[in-house]
Amino acid sequence: MEFTIKQVAERTQLPASTLRFYDRTGLMPLLKKTEYGTRKYSEMDICWLELVRCLRDSGMPLEDIKAFMLLCLEVSSTSEQRKEMLQQHRQNIVKQMDMLNCSLETIDYKLDHYNEIGIFHIDTR
Repeated sequence: MEFTIKQVAERTQLPASTLRFYDRTGLMPLLKKTEYGTRKYSEMDICWLELVRCLRDSGMPLEDIKAFMLLCLEVSSTSEQRKEMLQQHRQNIVKQMDMLNCSLETIDYKLDHYNEIGIFHIDTR
């Protein structure tokens, strides 16, 4: 089954402009087009998009995503490289989560403090 860009945009919650950008920048190397250039998405393309989105949403730079996707096209000969890339990215995510948890603790502490003393408003009239 094939899907239009509009159907894929609705399904993935990605704007059509983002889908076009991903295609233009080489993140969708297997995407087929009609003789008129209309994009035809398959289920595999949608799975590919979901992986691109996951990597992008978790902070991987587009250049690294493209490199990863190109390695995916080479199948088993690059499995160790792909594994290493994902392990490194996972470490980056864990670091980000640690920093965010620390920030959250600080904010929670401040909120608790405000709840104890009340929030004061200084009238500057």
